[in-house]
Amino acid sequence: MLDLVQLKELLASPKKIVITTHHKPDGDAMGSSLGLYNYLIQLGHHTTVITPTDYPDFLAWLPGNEEVIIYAEQLEKSAELIAAADIIFCLDFNALSRINEMGVLVGDSSAYKIMIDHHLEPADFDDYRHWDINACAAAQLVYDFIVNQLHRPDLINKDVATCLYTGIMTDSASFRLPNTSSTVHRIVADLIDAGAVNYRIHELVYNSASENRLRFLGHCLANCLEVLPEYNTAIIAVNNTDLKNFDVNTGDTEGVVNYALSMSSIKLAAFIVERSDRVKLSLRSKGEFPANEICKKYFDGGGHRNAAGGHSEGTLEQVVEKFKSILPEYKKLLKQ
Repeated sequence: MLDLVQLKELLASPKKIVITTHHKPDGDAMGSSLGLYNYLIQLGHHTTVITPTDYPDFLAWLPGNEEVIIYAEQLEKSAELIAAADIIFCLDFNALSRINEMGVLVGDSSAYKIMIDHHLEPADFDDYRHWDINACAAAQLVYDFIVNQLHRPDLINKDVATCLYTGIMTDSASFRLPNTSSTVHRIVADLIDAGAVNYRIHELVYNSASENRLRFLGHCLANCLEVLPEYNTAIIAVNNTDLKNFDVNTGDTEGVVNYALSMSSIKLAAFIVERSDRVKLSLRSKGEFPANEICKKYFDGGGHRNAAGGHSEGTLEQVVEKFKSILPEYKKLLKQ
């Protein structure tokens, strides 16, 4: 493992650096990645962000986005950059399986691997780790890495600040989750002072939906929502035909689960969607209910206590029934 002194020495001269994040990147994944990218290029590092897959269009405005390489679309170039890298930053994930086929390339690379993450139970593939499960976002940890470990607050410029603000805002559900501490608000204030235009970022992320996305959301709430009052639980289950009928694109399903959780009586919400290769689950919960425990035990996934995900090889109907069959085990917690 590298220590901080060795890492600082490593970063003291220009290096070939790759930054990557988990598949189907969200606002925190891209915000933290491009925030770090915009920091490193100021120091003269040859830096490239490579994502395993595509990501939502509502993040395409982020500073530096035009330089991002999508691995699934540029396999050869991505492989060359990973093989040639001196350092690979792994942001917002803690196991190489989270970057799909890229995981083999990153694992085989001789580059130093730097993990910056806030998820439970990190795998042992990294050479340096800046990790805190209490952080509300990877972007918060990138800020901490730059300011408090590398001691370069002077390089938090408008582009860095904009990206990191986006990551913190999205992963904290617009500063609503319990881990949005006073420290987070102080960081956000610093980012606004550095040039992040908070209201504009909110507008670009949350007020850029297509007509299809809104009609899809209406369909989910009108036709796919099932409430289980005996368990204070709500389920939205969507099949592949619905996705095709509403021309659902990457990012269009993001946040749908939160509408189910917004009901006052609901303590656990599930969004279960049939994809072409498997059925995926997104769970959200309130208070102390361990959504991540359900995903880890039953759906080959994990995440945070109040926000977790998983998947299954079964049919949509089978996964919904499996999820329902688990609820009696948690009835006492759900009814508290």
